Amino acid sequence: MLRKTILVFAALIVLASATLVNQCDSDLQFEDTEQIKISNCDKPECPLKQGSTVNIEMKLVPNRDIQSLTNNVQGIINILPIPFIGVDGTNACDNIYNTDGNKIGCPLKKGKQYIYKNSFPILSIYPRISVTVHYALKEGNDRIMCFEVPAKITK
Repeated sequence: MLRKTILVFAALIVLASATLVNQCDSDLQFEDTEQIKISNCDKPECPLKQGSTVNIEMKLVPNRDIQSLTNNVQGIINILPIPFIGVDGTNACDNIYNTDGNKIGCPLKKGKQYIYKNSFPILSIYPRISVTVHYALKEGNDRIMCFEVPAKITK
């Protein structure tokens, strides 16, 4: 009985830590509700506190072999994309882990599950406004993984 209780409790913790986000260019959520986790955010509108660091974790199963990945992270204000300084355009291969938690980087193999882990600062120079966070992993111009989530930058 105790073992079942612990398992149920652990499952609830995991469920509480997943974040509801939309696939890019649609209002559809990901089928796997555990696919994306954003620290301190289980549902939109995610609070992004100035001076804090946001941690993100994504499950990734490529549909083809991947040689390199780049972070494409922007705050969209109205229709204007503004890059998140220090993360947009950086090498995403440095943030790829296998399911055992070991850092492995690129290349990635088609059909194999990987975990992407990264963090980025919410700088004090960012304006305190509502924003849509656009978070993509790209190989060249091809989006490999992409989601968007409403957020609000706060003091």
